[in-house]
Amino acid sequence: MKPLTFYIVDVFAERQYAGNQLAVFRDAGGLSDKQMQRIAREMNFSETTFILSDDPRDDGYDVRIFTPVAEVPFAGHPTLGTAYVIRQELLGDPAANVTLNLKVGPIPVTSADRDVLWMKQNQPDFGATIDSEAVASILGLNESDIDARFAVQEVSTGLWFVIVPLTSLDATRRARTTKDKYHSLFETDRHAGILVFCPEAYSAHNDLNVRVFCPVYGIEEDPATGSGNGCLAGYLVKHRYFGSDAIDVRVEQGYEIGRPSLLRLRAGRQDDSIDVNVGGRVVMVAKGQWL
Repeated sequence: MKPLTFYIVDVFAERQYAGNQLAVFRDAGGLSDKQMQRIAREMNFSETTFILSDDPRDDGYDVRIFTPVAEVPFAGHPTLGTAYVIRQELLGDPAANVTLNLKVGPIPVTSADRDVLWMKQNQPDFGATIDSEAVASILGLNESDIDARFAVQEVSTGLWFVIVPLTSLDATRRARTTKDKYHSLFETDRHAGILVFCPEAYSAHNDLNVRVFCPVYGIEEDPATGSGNGCLAGYLVKHRYFGSDAIDVRVEQGYEIGRPSLLRLRAGRQDDSIDVNVGGRVVMVAKGQWL
């Protein structure tokens, strides 16, 4: 294997050593599936991405995404972080708009004021609603901790998440999950994880607090989840959580595990569909050679 240039970035981060860590490898088209998976396991971040070529194809860059245990067709913070590396390091143009060719299809990433990158996600699919008592048991919570005004529901913009509305920040702090209980309810492998949220936040500047558990992908808790929060954005619009068909909110995640993160969610109903956009900042941490 030839040496590869790689980068480490923090995504949905307002500063270094916050947000969600991501390793990005350049010109990785010569690697086999097994080699990519082994590198991702060695990095042991929530995800590692591989830009297959420094040259675009069909106006986009071919990118593959791996967790420590499996390849995934889409994930949010790897999309933003990889687009940042392409803009900064491949193109040398921090203002460039970039499209990533992922397994779920092309995902465009655009820039905004104050270095915020935005990805337009696929239209959300809404799956089954799930019994709140069963979900409460998985999370180690009481059924009364789940906000009975809203459904517990499966949602996907590329990966499936179970969206769980909780009543308080105290409930989100107490939430836990175990692999045994998780797999006893979710017997298929389509679920990326469970996202719990509440309308209280650690910071007065934020609108929601979120936690995400992804044991199916070897991630006990994720510090910032762009894919899951895209599902949440669609859910908030569908269920009119804020009493409106459009949202523009700030979401905090990762506080409970020492990786404070900030995600921006914008979504709105357009006829029979919901447009979903997720934004955040990216901070470069390191770059080097993989031998």
